[in-house]
Amino acid sequence: MWRTSSRSGSNGECVEVAGFADAVGVRDSKDRQGPALSFAPASWTRFVAASRIDALDAHA
Repeated sequence: MWRTSSRSGSNGECVEVAGFADAVGVRDSKDRQGPALSFAPASWTRFVAASRIDALDAHA
């Protein structure tokens, strides 16, 4: 099931995330039939943890 953050605005410009058995999918809510990114669950967990503490480097 694809989900958006409860903090998303109502303008429809959101990122949707879905958990699957062996991957986490990410897609653009404005283009649901378009491409989606797929991440290994461990990679997604590390990304979320890093984003929560603002540890992402935009220039990397």
